[in-house]
Amino acid sequence: MSSGRCAACRYLRRRCTQDCILSPYFPSNNPQRFASVHRIYGASNVTKLLQRLPAHLRAEAADSLYFEAQCRLEDPVYGCVGLIFLLQQQIHGAESQLIKTQAEIAVMKSQTQHPQTQPFRAISGSNNLLLQQSDNDANLSFSNQVSSGFI
Repeated sequence: MSSGRCAACRYLRRRCTQDCILSPYFPSNNPQRFASVHRIYGASNVTKLLQRLPAHLRAEAADSLYFEAQCRLEDPVYGCVGLIFLLQQQIHGAESQLIKTQAEIAVMKSQTQHPQTQPFRAISGSNNLLLQQSDNDANLSFSNQVSSGFI
């Protein structure tokens, strides 16, 4: 390293050599980055991990270690797993809403293709407008669409 010490060497109060493995991933202008990683994983473990990885994967690993350390500091029990679980719940909710919307579209298309059937009756529930039709033929065509992979 040509000028100064990296954040890791500065934090550990040691001399930063030119071949310091931590230097590219923990620059001196962001000391909190190494402090977080060191607090969770320890300098020795981080150094060993980075040394074992191929050079082209080290930057991504350092970013991942920093992200996971920040999550662990913010939520000591769940860490990044809590965030992953929350995002999975949001995805599941969005997928459920998409399925409901696709079903409503299928019913509406079926109704426009067969205008002689009985009219729809709107029922409000859980902030969604669900359309129901008392005609069994429309229900059969909808179940065929579900089994054919339409939804």
